[in-house]
Amino acid sequence: MPNHLETNGLHVAEELYAFVRDEALPGTGLEAEQFWAGAAALVADFSPRVRELLDVRELMQQHIDDYHRSQGTTPLDPAAYEEFLRSIGYLVEEPGEFTISTDRVDTEIATVSGPQLVVPLLNARFAANAANARWGSLYDALYGTDAIDDAEGRGQTDGYNPVRGAAVVAFGRRFLDEHTPLAGGSHTAVTAYRIADGTLVAETPDGETGLADPAQFAGFRGEAEQPESVLLVHHGLHVEIQIDRNHSIGSGDQAGVKDIVLESALTTIMDLEDSVAAVDGGDKVEGYRNWLQLMQGTLTADVTKGGRTHTRRLNPDRVYTAPDGSELTLPGRSLLLIRQVGHLMTSDAVLDASGAPVPEEILDALFTGLGSVHDLRGPHAGHNSRTGSVYVVKPKMHGPAEVAVACALLAGVEAVLGLDPLTLKIGIMDEERRTSANLKACIREARERVAFINTGFLDRTGDEIHTSMQAGPMVRKADMRNSSWIKAYEDANVDIGLECGFSGRAQIGKGMWAAPDNMADMLAQKGNHPLAGADCAWVPSPTAATLHAIHYHQVDVDARQAELAGKRRSTLRQLLTIPVGDPADWSEEDRRNELDNNIQSTLGYVVRWVNDGVGCSKVPDIHGTALMEDRATCRISSQHVANWVLHGVVTREEVEASLRRMAAVVDDQNSSDPGYTPMSPAFDGEAFLAARELVLEGATQPSGYTEPVLHRRRAAHKHTDDLARNAS
Repeated sequence: MPNHLETNGLHVAEELYAFVRDEALPGTGLEAEQFWAGAAALVADFSPRVRELLDVRELMQQHIDDYHRSQGTTPLDPAAYEEFLRSIGYLVEEPGEFTISTDRVDTEIATVSGPQLVVPLLNARFAANAANARWGSLYDALYGTDAIDDAEGRGQTDGYNPVRGAAVVAFGRRFLDEHTPLAGGSHTAVTAYRIADGTLVAETPDGETGLADPAQFAGFRGEAEQPESVLLVHHGLHVEIQIDRNHSIGSGDQAGVKDIVLESALTTIMDLEDSVAAVDGGDKVEGYRNWLQLMQGTLTADVTKGGRTHTRRLNPDRVYTAPDGSELTLPGRSLLLIRQVGHLMTSDAVLDASGAPVPEEILDALFTGLGSVHDLRGPHAGHNSRTGSVYVVKPKMHGPAEVAVACALLAGVEAVLGLDPLTLKIGIMDEERRTSANLKACIREARERVAFINTGFLDRTGDEIHTSMQAGPMVRKADMRNSSWIKAYEDANVDIGLECGFSGRAQIGKGMWAAPDNMADMLAQKGNHPLAGADCAWVPSPTAATLHAIHYHQVDVDARQAELAGKRRSTLRQLLTIPVGDPADWSEEDRRNELDNNIQSTLGYVVRWVNDGVGCSKVPDIHGTALMEDRATCRISSQHVANWVLHGVVTREEVEASLRRMAAVVDDQNSSDPGYTPMSPAFDGEAFLAARELVLEGATQPSGYTEPVLHRRRAAHKHTDDLARNAS
């Protein structure tokens, strides 16, 4: 338990109080007494409201569990099931037509479609790298990944492979020909680019030509006759052809092109939720400090590579000469959103007057809001948002009543911080079953400040399993993607968003690509997200953002949304179809493989979370394939095992045996890490016990969330480490 200072009836962790006093408040125009008095009022007002929401969740889950138990083996009657859900308030009446009225929305969210990065905010190096991922080298993204295959001499070598390099250049020229074509010939034939009378001229052996659409020329750098770069635009996204005949790549290119740089991560979600392990005041301050410095534009991080260390800083804006000769300035950084925590957890970083930990979401809203003030007024204003807005991504809300409380909390924070009403925009994560079943009603509650809806397949699957835990054994995890509710869910999110007026005003987003090393597969598959009508979709790295940007050149999202507008491609009944499987179809080998896969995934993630405080990382699966894991993926794996145990598909004894067997596998996968603490053969560390608790007691965890177990076990591990350090 951290040391606390008392102020206005609150007990605030010393390091949090000092952070507010010395770093966050200066420059905001707010007085400390005014701020803490407002904080105390928020805690007093919203703590009971949050507890009431959680009580409703628990009561509804009890009703649903009882309903499924009462059905026994009788096949579910969809009409009766829907009527039951209405009778307990789980389903509400869908509102009539309305259009959201959110204003002061930045173009990156309102009108331009592109990739969206998600990055753990506690890691300053990752955060700075993601903020700088607004622009990315296409050549680097292709050369350094499997987007270019290794056949016919194209493999990556210790030094530069010119065969692979030629394939990269050819890919880049094809990209230019497809999306910024010339009026005659190909970019492959260009020997020089220059600017004449405000237009782009491409010199070729067959003579001069220009762009097929001259309006795609957006500007240049350097001298008009010999530009350093040429700026093009397509579907609202910029493409920069960089030219340097003295460069190692440009010297071998007939046009002197050294690189093609794509506008990539238009937006980035700085995450304080599923991808971080923040269990105490010190962890929270680390995240709040990084957000503050991002808003001030001062965040730095030391990066060591190849034995050399350099300081990473946030990129400046990019300045060009526009076609008419005026100066054109484009953002050098991604527009940043902040994902706060949901309603469930409390934090001892602040205790209320009774000594009880305060709902963590109140702290996130207040202290990230305070950091955002630096982007809204004072010397750093406009570093992030150019419209004077703050974008809060709100996860794990269950239905419209919870959205209403989240919006009310943001309004309360605006009052404390002296912000104009509706400055704090909200992004609704459509990742819990009660929200997706009532999405239009949820949006209506936030219609004045909603700027974002996003499907989160991973958490949504975890909630699907937990909500219907008593209905029967769930299908195997790999088969879940083919369940009827999934397509209904993904389609309805887009259709309802368009119905509510999101096009041109707010984002409709899709979920994460979870295999960061499999970029060829991503290029082949993730184009489905813009094709589905999504303005953005999540990627796990700046490199992935650059490659995913290609899809937004291939698909005109605005045109696609116009095609989809006015349609409902799915029904509520499809959405509520429970993905129950038949164990008779699964062999003993199938069951064991499924169990081991889930257990290995859970252990591989949890051991890093509990022992190292790493909330998101590449974790090898049981076959050695690196997958991005966070609490949402852990929720699926642990809930799936809990469901199978409950329905006798596997026994507790089989789970115990798998835990020990897979702990040895995970230990072996981490054996090259000198700081790693093995789970075997003792099987008594906090990490192993956390994983065991998640899978064997998962049916009783609130909404199937992993946070309560992980936080408790991580805090215990940190306490043990502190005692050991003090003893030494």
